Amino acid sequence: MDDQQSHAYLQIGEAAERAHLTQRTLRYYEEKGLLNSPTRMDGGFRLYSADDMERIDRIRQMKELLGFSLAEIKEMIESDDVRLQIRAEWRSDADTAEKAQQIRRAREVTLQQVAMLDQKMTKMNAMRETLNERIQKYDTWLLERVPETATS
Repeated sequence: MDDQQSHAYLQIGEAAERAHLTQRTLRYYEEKGLLNSPTRMDGGFRLYSADDMERIDRIRQMKELLGFSLAEIKEMIESDDVRLQIRAEWRSDADTAEKAQQIRRAREVTLQQVAMLDQKMTKMNAMRETLNERIQKYDTWLLERVPETATS
């Protein structure tokens, strides 16, 4: 890799800093198959492209914002990979039956992703309901026993 090409990439320390993760975490994600093996410099140093950084950001969001396990994240990422592969193999000159088959496959993996989100949201809603019920119990207790401080 020449010097000009290497400027389009980030070394692992820079990538980790930008992603607000540790270098160890990036290596672990690679080991678990969440990240593809990055490009490497002649000395073996990992180099991360803009696409790699986008994927790292998606993984971090799924973990932090959605609370997905690494196994769930891997399933979501693999579904994205299927869609990207379909897009890469898309041929405008393909017959309608071939295109329909590809669209059905992309739709199937997207439905799987939606199902995972729905499952997570159902669990989160149940947890929220439990917490709201707990708050109501506390409010009732306070109203019955200490009316002047009810829900302050």
